[in-house]
Amino acid sequence: MPTRPLVMSAAVIAGSWLCGQGRGALRRRALARIAAQIEHAGFALVVAYAAGTAVGFGYAFPCNAAYWFGAELIDQVPEAARTERLMGLCELAVRPPWQSQGIGSRLHAELLKTIAPSWSSLLALPSNLRGQDLYARLGYEYAGPYRNTPDGPEFDLLLLRVGTRFDS
Repeated sequence: MPTRPLVMSAAVIAGSWLCGQGRGALRRRALARIAAQIEHAGFALVVAYAAGTAVGFGYAFPCNAAYWFGAELIDQVPEAARTERLMGLCELAVRPPWQSQGIGSRLHAELLKTIAPSWSSLLALPSNLRGQDLYARLGYEYAGPYRNTPDGPEFDLLLLRVGTRFDS
């Protein structure tokens, strides 16, 4: 049975969770995703470690509603989510052997603590049942369908009013 990892937080770190881990293309894609977001003011990355090995991570940043929701969805979200402090949760991942141990919830809580938003939003594939289950337990609600590109996959846009469930 794995030991409980220590959750670490940092305001501006990129790629440390992949040091010495992963394979070439996968590692480069993950680093590219982080690098694309790290320039956002308030960017935060949290990493869970066990015995010196990264077992989970998440990253997010404060953003405005027009940027995050886009023109097609902005009118479908509550007005407060458009005007109050919003956190865009870009990625939250835990390695399979470490899932279902509360690590994702702890990483999420650390991001909320670091960024201190009134609202949090994320995109999730409808087929990601484990992720959808976690987000529902955290209190996220469906806000509408979302596509990054016209021919890209359809995501569920999920929205959380911080302080309403287990997130505070």
